[in-house]
Amino acid sequence: MTTKRTDSSNIDFQNLVRLLDADLAVRDGEDHEFYHQFNSIDMLKNCVVIYSEDIAVGCGAFKPFSEDTVEIKRMYTHTESRGKGFASKILGELEIWAKEEGYSQCVLETGIKQPEAIALYEKSGYKRIPNYGQYIGVDNSVCYEKEV
Repeated sequence: MTTKRTDSSNIDFQNLVRLLDADLAVRDGEDHEFYHQFNSIDMLKNCVVIYSEDIAVGCGAFKPFSEDTVEIKRMYTHTESRGKGFASKILGELEIWAKEEGYSQCVLETGIKQPEAIALYEKSGYKRIPNYGQYIGVDNSVCYEKEV
């Protein structure tokens, strides 16, 4: 397993995000378009792709949220590669990178219909917070934060 720091121009990252969007369209149903508007990958400068035997199997990214906080975005592990620790490795690499960039906190939003994502974040030390920004009042969303 190897991780690569890159940006959103990386073709492996783009291909994994397409798979993520297809998965979320099924899970979120009618709500997908609401979420999709907040998930553009244009200009993401901090992306991680993880490889298993030279095959891209997962990704994640962060973007600035405030002066000291980043927002974790576009976390995905290919269906056949789940349960092998790839997502934890991606998330850990994003947290290390954010800290190296001078940030002290991460926030994120995920969906109620993504129990494996919720389990990952809670296992990784993220604490549930009130929904922020565009997710305020959205019943399908749950938000988390963690000091890094």
